[in-house]
Amino acid sequence: MALKAIDGGAGRIEQSDRGLVTIAEYLANYHSGSVDALYDLGVALSTGSHGCTADMIEAHKWFNIAASLGHTEAAWARADVADEMTLREIHEAQRRARSWLIQDQRKVA
Repeated sequence: MALKAIDGGAGRIEQSDRGLVTIAEYLANYHSGSVDALYDLGVALSTGSHGCTADMIEAHKWFNIAASLGHTEAAWARADVADEMTLREIHEAQRRARSWLIQDQRKVA
């Protein structure tokens, strides 16, 4: 069985400076109380908009996190993104989401 590599440095796709600013803005909005910001981040990453480079693994991750926090549309978007991903990519996205949620909980505590 051949393994498929996940593209990008260290399994991540490099973002432009504008993309990094966009991501930081959405995360700041989330920390100000907007779960919609995580959904919007998933949209930006899945479509390659707002200066972001398209990254389906990261998009799935943010849709997954938003869905776990009660965002209904994020659950649908996660399913749509998953249709374009391999099983390995989905598992990686889920691992990243779990890791982020654990880190976010530690910040709150």
